[in-house]
Amino acid sequence: MPDASETSTSGTSEPDVLVVGGGVAGLWCAYFLASAGRSVTVLDQAAIGDPAACSSGNTGFLGAGGVPLAGPGALRAGLRSQLRPDDRLALPPTLDAGRLRWLRQLRRSGSPERVRRSAAGMLALKRRSWQLMAELPVAGFTAGGMLHAYRTQAGFDRACSGIEQLVAAGVPMRALTPAELAALEPDVEFAIVGALFNPDAGFFDAPAFSRNLAAALAGRGVEIRPHTAVTGVRVTAGRVCEVHTGTASFRPAELVLAAGSWTPRLAAQLGLELPVQPVKGYAVTAQAPAAAPRHPVLLSEGTVAVRPLDGGLRFAGDLALAGPDTSIDRRRVDRMLAEVRAHLPALEPADPQVWVGLRPCTPDSLPLLGRAPGLANVTVATGHGHNGMSLAPAAGELVAQLLTDQDVAMDALLFEVGRFSSRGSA
Repeated sequence: MPDASETSTSGTSEPDVLVVGGGVAGLWCAYFLASAGRSVTVLDQAAIGDPAACSSGNTGFLGAGGVPLAGPGALRAGLRSQLRPDDRLALPPTLDAGRLRWLRQLRRSGSPERVRRSAAGMLALKRRSWQLMAELPVAGFTAGGMLHAYRTQAGFDRACSGIEQLVAAGVPMRALTPAELAALEPDVEFAIVGALFNPDAGFFDAPAFSRNLAAALAGRGVEIRPHTAVTGVRVTAGRVCEVHTGTASFRPAELVLAAGSWTPRLAAQLGLELPVQPVKGYAVTAQAPAAAPRHPVLLSEGTVAVRPLDGGLRFAGDLALAGPDTSIDRRRVDRMLAEVRAHLPALEPADPQVWVGLRPCTPDSLPLLGRAPGLANVTVATGHGHNGMSLAPAAGELVAQLLTDQDVAMDALLFEVGRFSSRGSA
């Protein structure tokens, strides 16, 4: 199988589709576009699976779950978080015009109807991603189910009240008895009221999975060009006719923007403003004690994810609207670890290593998927937020279907690129 890093580095090429971004969003777009018979080239400014990539240090969960940022109280909690580092969305002390506009859009996305639509869109993408992962033999994904743990009776009761709706949507979620929980995790001490279990769930090893997917794509004829940053674009009559890098030029028939948090910067060169903000998240990787969980666990009320690794554990969570800032706020790491100890009191991680990544978030937590307004041959695939690994397979399939005029099973309007400007919320 060809090495995904061995590519030519000069001249001009004319692929059917040029995908800018070699993270999971771009790679899945490339996979389905190649499956549709298109010649595809993928560019990334770093290496595939690079440690600095936004998915590199996350838990990579795939399963039902996830609450839109615009859900009740998110903005109010964020404003409080300057004094209380235990809230869900932290805001910086000062806000530029772009972040203020994004926050206004977040507020408008918080109506009950829009939150329901966002949650339904997230669930539809996750269900389709699960189906795809069951069909595609790419190494780096572990199935086996996921636990959702609750410390309060009110939180557990709310979760149980939604089981019927999840089951109707095709998610086999169920509440566990204490005996069933003990059977699943016999060595773990939980300080919780109750837990749900979703057998149709698992997790990715994000860097390994990305490298394996890129290698599989290279084996199918997709050209992968790491360490190749876009330096300029030329637009003529509403079409991108040329894309320049430091070593080569491209004249693609179609351009896909899938560069995560860096997509808005590239889109700005095309006169396109995307409602995507980089939201900082933390992950702590540590040696696993004997009482470590064997299944991934979502500490649902604390919005912290716990994932087993080979000989270790990873805890991930927290959201901070921090712009490009990747500095570490130790208070927020401590808050996350305190949540872990509160749910799993016997767990004392050794030698913890902290990682920070920027997640590309939209105000309604749904990705931007589809044609860019005003540009005939540009498609956008970004804004997957902190659910990137779980949304990207289905999102890539949808992008390829839209770009190649295939039948689309999902409601593509949920993910329309211009949906915020059409609401007058810019």
